[in-house]
Amino acid sequence: MTATAPPSGPSPSALRRPLTAAGLLTALLGAVFGLLLAVAAPASAHAALTGSDPQDGAVVATAPQQVTLTFSEQVALGSDSIRVLDPSGKRADTDAAPRDLHSGSTVKYGVALRGGLPDGTYTVAWQAVSADSHPVSGAFTFSIGAPSETSVALPGNAAGGGVVGTLYDIARYAAYAGFIVLAGGAAFVLACWQRGAGARPLQRLVVRGWMTLTAATIAMLLLRSSYTGSGKLGDVLDLDGLKAVLDTKPGAALVSRLLLLGASALFVAVLFGTYAKREDPREKKDLTFGLVIGGAVIAAGIAGTWALAEHASTGIQPGIAMPVDVLHLLAVAAWLGGLAALLTALYRTPDLPSEAVRRFSAIAFVSVVVLVATGIYQSWRQVGTWSALTGTGYGQLLLVKVGLVAVLVGIASMSRRWTGRLAAGGGASAVVTAETDEEPGAGTKTEAGAETAEDPERAAQLARQRAAVATAEKKRIRDADPGRSGLRRSVLTEVGVAVALLAVTTILTSTEPGRTEEEAARSSSAAAAPAPAQDGPVNLALPFDTGGENGQGTVRMDIDPGHTGANVIHLWIEDADKKPMDVPEVKLAFTLKSKDIGPLPAVPVRLTEGHWTATGLQIPIAGDWDVAVTVRTSDIDQTTVTKNAKIG
Repeated sequence: MTATAPPSGPSPSALRRPLTAAGLLTALLGAVFGLLLAVAAPASAHAALTGSDPQDGAVVATAPQQVTLTFSEQVALGSDSIRVLDPSGKRADTDAAPRDLHSGSTVKYGVALRGGLPDGTYTVAWQAVSADSHPVSGAFTFSIGAPSETSVALPGNAAGGGVVGTLYDIARYAAYAGFIVLAGGAAFVLACWQRGAGARPLQRLVVRGWMTLTAATIAMLLLRSSYTGSGKLGDVLDLDGLKAVLDTKPGAALVSRLLLLGASALFVAVLFGTYAKREDPREKKDLTFGLVIGGAVIAAGIAGTWALAEHASTGIQPGIAMPVDVLHLLAVAAWLGGLAALLTALYRTPDLPSEAVRRFSAIAFVSVVVLVATGIYQSWRQVGTWSALTGTGYGQLLLVKVGLVAVLVGIASMSRRWTGRLAAGGGASAVVTAETDEEPGAGTKTEAGAETAEDPERAAQLARQRAAVATAEKKRIRDADPGRSGLRRSVLTEVGVAVALLAVTTILTSTEPGRTEEEAARSSSAAAAPAPAQDGPVNLALPFDTGGENGQGTVRMDIDPGHTGANVIHLWIEDADKKPMDVPEVKLAFTLKSKDIGPLPAVPVRLTEGHWTATGLQIPIAGDWDVAVTVRTSDIDQTTVTKNAKIG
């Protein structure tokens, strides 16, 4: 009987499902990544400007000696971080580095102004780096004397934006993904399927995770100076900027991560080299213990580089928050990175045992418990109140993350059911191996046997064809297992939701925490809140006694309209008998001590006996003002009386 020629490769039906699944995962990753780039804005302000002196929009009578800025948390400032520009765009400050004016828990910095500044509108532009490594910036104006036209254009882009900001965001996303695949994939091999150390698909997955994390870390280190400074792509290779970055906390964290990645490269080499080839059970057990301990230390160290430089290192309870953040990130890696390894094994390695799936199911359950516990603490620490949970961007993103975790847990429960069915199937993987380990074509004799013995090229071709047929048959038997097919679909869905979850988590790291946002809003509101508006002009009566003859009397004052802006002041001076009293001189001064504004002088003009008036007094902001009236009744008899008035 003449044998029919075997097919030259796996049938399209044998390859369709794996390729379709891989294409679906790639498309999902691309869609989520594209969405991130479309909606991701520059890093939101983590340290907020809560006050300034002069305030935004204020009009002061005389030029202040300095401009001060108050922040909600600690910031890092460079020598040129605060600039004051006059109406023509020239520097009005002394070009000196900002002075640290901290007082207790108040974070305040100031810059000195030049002397003899003319009247007009001045622009204050500032840029800083939050304690959690994100750049923040802003600008505001104030006026001396009266507002004027200005040629200064306020910055249109926030710090951390532009092309450099986009590239830095991409590197951050890639760094998280690379760490999760690296740590989670290696943990899957050691804890769930040790024979998988010799599987090429899993080796490629973990190595690619290492390469992604390394490349992303180097990119972030090079981009850091431009990202927090000029925002120009040409400054990426500036060695002076790189040196300055190395002296900062984020720079030290990135360098530490690179050093740990060097150690992880050795770990990966041993895992997929010596460990994969080790056959002696006792030696392998000892090597497993060493790899588990070493890998855990390296993974915790890499996770710690994020905790050291981001949200966990600032705010309340950093000593607790940083270890919790490390645990949270390790749990994410064990769960989501393990999912990626499981999906790869299900689609690319036909001999994955059901025992490995059951072990991963148990690890995933523990990871979810750790995630919930650490997530609750992090949520309380970063949000703080129910209003911040629904009323801030951070809180709303956190709700989305919680929803995605709930969906992921639901899908994971389906995967656990498929795992049970796979285990109840009686070891389908072993059957696949037993049926296909036999040499293809063994025992089949053909008339072409003599020919192939004499034709090595033909023999090699037939060997390749038989190997292809054997591989296709192995995949056919594997794919025919309904438990395995259902598990593959369920895990693929888990990975898809996990990608979206990773995206939301990464955006959260660049969003101002809800607690900080609310505190900054309260501080800003308190600083800018006007005093209750007066209903009509402000009326005051100030008794006085200069100590001389006929030196007693009363000053009655009307401040009209009694609001911010220009006001007209009328003074009526009466003697002790309530009759008009003529005096040689009267002077006025207004001071707002709570904002260190004033004294703003006003010189009244005599209209008639006992009646004086002053026009054009500018009240810059509302508040409780101290009104000082100086009355002189003779060449040597003079007194100043003061009364508080709520203006505005």
